Amino acid sequence: MVLDYNAVVTTSVAKQIAEGIRQAIVEGKIKVGERLPTEEDLAKSYQVSRPTIREALKRLAAQHLVHSRRGPAGGNFVSRPDSRQAAQTLVGLSTLLVGLGAFELDEIVAARLHMEAVCARLAAAARTEAQLAAMARELDVQRASREEISDEMFCDSDVRFHRTLVDAAGNAPLGFMMHVVIEAMLPVTNMVFFRVRERRRIADFHQAILEALTVRDGDAAVAALAGLMGYLEELYQDVKRPPAEP
Repeated sequence: MVLDYNAVVTTSVAKQIAEGIRQAIVEGKIKVGERLPTEEDLAKSYQVSRPTIREALKRLAAQHLVHSRRGPAGGNFVSRPDSRQAAQTLVGLSTLLVGLGAFELDEIVAARLHMEAVCARLAAAARTEAQLAAMARELDVQRASREEISDEMFCDSDVRFHRTLVDAAGNAPLGFMMHVVIEAMLPVTNMVFFRVRERRRIADFHQAILEALTVRDGDAAVAALAGLMGYLEELYQDVKRPPAEP
């Protein structure tokens, strides 16, 4: 194990220590599953108090980088990275950025098309019968009348449909990146479009995607997805167009 015990300045000492340990983990100087020195040893090495070390360890635990175990063989250990937890952190940040207007809706639609098109091609080859069945169940939800399901329930089904499409691609790094798009950006765009979009048209595009995946036709799946994104782009242009002069 290699840790840099160089002196730190007095401001935000716990934060600096946490960052130093984090950097050592990222660089592989401390391995997954390895136990960190005791709080007492860390306090002596960094020349700080044990409460300061505890605060640093709390920061690392909040980032899911370390976890504690009780008992004679206990202590603080480096955690195995959890891609879903990391992706969820990005979802929160992305939702904030979208809400603050950091991204234009047409940018989101364009990025989503290119990224999800890759998923669609991979899913055409890798999808399972269970995943097709899950997407078909969402279509049943989306075909229901407004008396049967609310706009919120329709939007939730929309997210689940595309989440299953991404999962069907069977590519972990791509799934990690798409988690942000599906879990953060798709709900936000739904909030803008749900008043003006036609449910039937959305469901029709989804039906075309599902049919293409069923026969493992990647080109047709991408074409149907492009049609859906084109429809959303039209809605966006309508939404942002200023009202006509009386």
